[in-house]
Amino acid sequence: MQTRMLFDTATLYFRSFFGLPSSMVAPDGTQVNAVRGLLDSIARLVDQYRPTELACAWDNDWRPTWRVALVPTYKTHRLSPGRRVDVVGAAGRGAVSGQAEETPAALTTQVPIILDVLDAFGVPVIGVDDHEADDVLGSLAAQPGLPSLVVTGDRDLFQLAHDDTVVVYIGKGVAKHELVDDAWLQARYGITARQYVDFSVLRGDASDGLPGVAGIGEKSAAQLVTTYGGLDELAAAASDPESTMSKGLRTKLAGAIDYLGPAREVVQVVTDLPVGEANLRIADMATDDARLDALAERWALGSSVTRLREALGAARAG
Repeated sequence: MQTRMLFDTATLYFRSFFGLPSSMVAPDGTQVNAVRGLLDSIARLVDQYRPTELACAWDNDWRPTWRVALVPTYKTHRLSPGRRVDVVGAAGRGAVSGQAEETPAALTTQVPIILDVLDAFGVPVIGVDDHEADDVLGSLAAQPGLPSLVVTGDRDLFQLAHDDTVVVYIGKGVAKHELVDDAWLQARYGITARQYVDFSVLRGDASDGLPGVAGIGEKSAAQLVTTYGGLDELAAAASDPESTMSKGLRTKLAGAIDYLGPAREVVQVVTDLPVGEANLRIADMATDDARLDALAERWALGSSVTRLREALGAARAG
């Protein structure tokens, strides 16, 4: 079956950095566990699913200014104190905010290596200024032509798991990944992918600095979107004196009225970014073998580069 496989790049290299030994180093002592883990993860999934198209989505801005304007607490706790950057993205100007995410120095030094190696492979790395990789993934998945497999460890992307898109969720690791679709979401939360944004807004997400509605947890959030249909219907019922909504719930929603609308816009993945002209076909990827060999030798990536070469070759062959 022909598919489009889309990788949440930062998820993969962060997980690799924290999950693999720091003893993975290049001859000059540079730590390369994030690089090798990323390449091995991509190779494993490409080998398993044999996609027709492939792309790595990039955070040109991990904390876009327009999301912060909507919810000022968005990712605030992840800011690197006093550190600003000129370019963090894979293309264009990079981070509009100029604010860096708190990241270990041993990981920061590996990000340019990751970009170099992916470029040598010919793998498309796609970022859009003032947008996160989530938005790139959503926009690529929305492109017509092929069903999509979105590889991520971010639950926010469960909202994409409908129609022809399946989320390859690596929360428990790449080897133990789960295929998330509407049936999986119904079994896990009792909701559909199209209800996930409103569910997430109500529940909140501490990892992104989204507080949720006080007194509403995961189970009650799922029950509310199932019962009422979503935030708009909840707001209508809360303001209708004839509705059967309890006084307690009305009070909770009233206390979060200034949060709900902006938070929904923050959580909602953008799906219409200008990414349609990118050629993602694995058959068309031009690998620079000499450059790739040089990078593999310089950074001690031999087996990881070999595995991805073989996986891409098998995918080309169908």
